[in-house]
Amino acid sequence: MGRFTSNIDWITTLLLLCIGCFGLFILLTIQFSYFVSQLLFLFLGAVAVIFFSRFDGVVVRWFAPVGYILSCILILLTYISPVVRGATRWISIAGVQILQPSELCKPLFLLAFAWLMEKYPPRQLRYFPIHFIFFFIPFLLVFTQPDLGTSIVYFFMWFSMMIAGGLSLFTVAFFGLVLFFLLPVGFSWLRDYQRTRILTFLDPALDPKGAGYNAIQAMIAVGSGQFFGRGLGRGTQSHLRFLPEFHTDFIFATLVEEFGFFGGFLLLLSYALLFIRIIIVTFTGAKHTLFVFTYAFGLFSMLLVQVFINAGMNMGLVPITGITLPLVSYGGSSVLSVAIGFGLLWALLKDKTTHGNVAIESLT
Repeated sequence: MGRFTSNIDWITTLLLLCIGCFGLFILLTIQFSYFVSQLLFLFLGAVAVIFFSRFDGVVVRWFAPVGYILSCILILLTYISPVVRGATRWISIAGVQILQPSELCKPLFLLAFAWLMEKYPPRQLRYFPIHFIFFFIPFLLVFTQPDLGTSIVYFFMWFSMMIAGGLSLFTVAFFGLVLFFLLPVGFSWLRDYQRTRILTFLDPALDPKGAGYNAIQAMIAVGSGQFFGRGLGRGTQSHLRFLPEFHTDFIFATLVEEFGFFGGFLLLLSYALLFIRIIIVTFTGAKHTLFVFTYAFGLFSMLLVQVFINAGMNMGLVPITGITLPLVSYGGSSVLSVAIGFGLLWALLKDKTTHGNVAIESLT
């Protein structure tokens, strides 16, 4: 077994398992079938980490553009699948939701973005249109499903990687200014329910039994947990079904209601330690290529944004979007996405060559 896991960072692995256990404890109290399924997903995730970590760095580089094309095709297939709750996010077979491509393909898009940045360094402004088009295609496919939450994650993944790849501060500032002035246009493109969610975020009382209901119930759950929580399995908002999507989008509120502020703090601390560990394993040891560096930074940003938005919307700090809490929320696509992401990271970090491209030290 050792030779198959020799390149895996075990501190990171233990942190991932610790985070996954938070979700298992909560799901066990909610519904046993959720617990069993999530346990299976985590096992498959562990297998995925080992499997993808065994790939050679050259093979991973070769697969990057292929993975981009396959990911776009998988997302396109959702448009011919049945509409579920007003969106086409799943590939369904015989009426059963099998796969959520926009979630599962995140690490493949990270890989593709990093591959393109190595070929066309973002520090050279003339390449910016190429990068933007490469990003905008999957972004638009996900946004029009519609899936605002995941498309936001895609944007932060790509833009943070562009900054890590050497995009000038002037370009970053200019791009941010353009986005600011385009906010009214973007708001007009949103679906009615998405606009209502933003408005009720500012004042949930505008529609307490409609668009503001989820936010109000989540804040009630978080507040009722107080410091040490009501106790495992004693959460009223989730067990009495006042809190919608208590096992996916709002599992953080479920967790805080049962484990209290202390439990929520421990979970967020585990995430913080995971983020720090990603930085440590990326910046220490061998000098890595721009490809490896931007991929690692993208994976870091993907997880950070998801945790921030999910925890934030559960506490009423950001508008509600359909974003899962990595490894804690129920769902196979989300778990496998994180697992594949780390498996590919270990595969890339074991590659000590520079492949004739820009190393991290050239960015400074």
